[in-house]
Parts: sequence; C-alpha cells; structure tokens
Amino acid sequence: MPRYLTDQDIADFRAGLCRVATERFARFGYEGVTMRQLAEALGCSPKTPYRYFKDKADILATVRAQAFSQFADALEAAAAGAEGPLDSARRVGEAYLRFADEHPHAYRIMFEIDQPIGDEHPDLLRESKRARTFVTQQAEDMVKAGLIDADPQLFGWSMWAATHGLVMLKQAGMLDHGPDIRTLAGYHGALMFKGALAASRKTGKKQ
Repeated sequence: MPRYLTDQDIADFRAGLCRVATERFARFGYEGVTMRQLAEALGCSPKTPYRYFKDKADILATVRAQAFSQFADALEAAAAGAEGPLDSARRVGEAYLRFADEHPHAYRIMFEIDQPIGDEHPDLLRESKRARTFVTQQAEDMVKAGLIDADPQLFGWSMWAATHGLVMLKQAGMLDHGPDIRTLAGYHGALMFKGALAASRKTGKKQ
C-alpha cells in the first residue's frame, strides 16, 4: 500500500530539492544540471521531482524567487532601523555585501543565470522586482531629502552595478590579495556621493 504524503512531507521534499538545485545551478549553470542528477542527489527515482515541479525551468524559477525574496527581506530589514536616508543607504549596502557573502549560491542564481522573468512565473517576477526596486530606492530617498543632486535612477543603478562588480570579483577570488571588499565599496560610495554633492553646489541648490 503506497504511503500517504502529508503536507509536511511535500514541503520537506520541495525544500530539499530546492537546496540541492540552488547549489547545482550556481556551480554548473542551467544547462549543466539535469533532473536525473537532482533526483540522484536526493536518493529518489528520476521521476519523483516531476511530482513536485513541472520541469527544470520551474525548479529554477522557484529557487530564484526564493533567493530574491530572502535578498529583499535582508535589505528591507537593514533599512528598517535607519536614522535617515544616508544611514539607510549605508545599512543596505552592508546588508547587500553580507547576503552575497553568506549566500553565494543564491546570489549567483539570481544574477548569473539568464532566464526570462515574466508572467509565467509570477513569484519570480514579484520578488525580483521587489529586490530591484529596493536596491535603487536608497538613491531616490537621498534625492528627496536634498542630500544629493543627481538622477536617482542613474545614481542608484550605478551604485548597484559597482557593488555587484565587487561581489563578482570577490567570488572569483580576485580580491584575495587586494583591499577588503567593504573598504572598496565604501570608497566608491563616498566618491559617488561627493560627485553628487559637487553637482548640487554648482547649481546653487541648498543641501
């Protein structure tokens, strides 16, 4: 007689499959992972994962949505206790680096795997947008507070691009013999902030 699966059994299997998939996708990329390999890692038959997910693309979308959700949660939690836009930007920046350091596989599948993000995966669409919006929100808040005079979208995306670049260098081992990543991030942030302040002074606007 087949064993009846409880909701907890199903949740546990899905969670285990997602953990394995996150690590495998981060290490080998989408094309380097098969459903059979995932099943072998879990010690189940090749057909079992299909009972819980439609296909490999569905698994990838699920683990990416989870990663973006955890990422956005970490950034929002960091900003929650901030004392003003500048402190919020600093806290969010630190949380960003900390997340990438503590969850390297999740970070890689968020930003290194090319997968369409559309309506067919609403959770992934929602959580990726939440993370993306919050990362650049810090620049918008500083502009609204009159702290910098810059296009908030360009400023925010520039900060994001620089931070992401530093994370990629660190994960590739290129910073092993260089400055600490937090020192570099702080230095770049200070330069960008100084440039935005200088532009503000040229226009005669009050800070």
